[in-house]
Amino acid sequence: MFCNKKQRITLTLPLAPIRLISYGTDHSRYDEDHRPIMTNTTDQSRPKATARQRFLTELGPLLVFFLVNWQMDIFAATGAFMAAMLMAMAYSWHATKHIAPMMWVSTALVVVFGGLTLWLHDDTFIKLKPTIIYIFFATILMTGLWFGRVFLRTVLGAAFPPMTDRGWTILTRNWALFFIGMAILNELVWRNFSTDNWVAFKTFGAIPLTFVFALAQAPVLSRHHLPDDAPTTETEAN
Repeated sequence: MFCNKKQRITLTLPLAPIRLISYGTDHSRYDEDHRPIMTNTTDQSRPKATARQRFLTELGPLLVFFLVNWQMDIFAATGAFMAAMLMAMAYSWHATKHIAPMMWVSTALVVVFGGLTLWLHDDTFIKLKPTIIYIFFATILMTGLWFGRVFLRTVLGAAFPPMTDRGWTILTRNWALFFIGMAILNELVWRNFSTDNWVAFKTFGAIPLTFVFALAQAPVLSRHHLPDDAPTTETEAN
């Protein structure tokens, strides 16, 4: 069945749009031919993040951003957001001895664009940050497909059930298109609505949209799932 424990979907929102990350998972469980391969014992012994820890690192900074903006203004919220992201990184390292690559990218962009926002006293930069992140993710995924590489499998292979190459290609394409759509949506919201409305969308709109989209990909995982006893050479029916 699709809901089999080994076939669960691990979702991490882009530090709060998408964060397609799996904390403490083994990303090298299957090779390119879907064969189980040996893993580093250090990775296996790494503590895995609990649901509470994931909530704190993924959603905590966004909630801080929303609450400070609600009580004060966008500039105070930006400073608090930067501090919260750095604290989330420190907490992730303390709890799991690991900081996911996507968290590095997102935190770096928050610090850069947040710093520009505070330095120039212009909230345009922090509002552009989600657009930049979405375009960055979409570009990475689409560039990988162009060169025959499926980076989504490299990052999330152990968090998803084993799938055919076709399945990974479809999933990667779908997520790339989703990120492009979210970039456009972010631009429409911040350019046409108030700052408070944009902050509310960023906190309570982008995350549910990402979650719903991820659930909508379940048929792809089910249709292109490889059984545990599948041969190492992929064969797909047309």
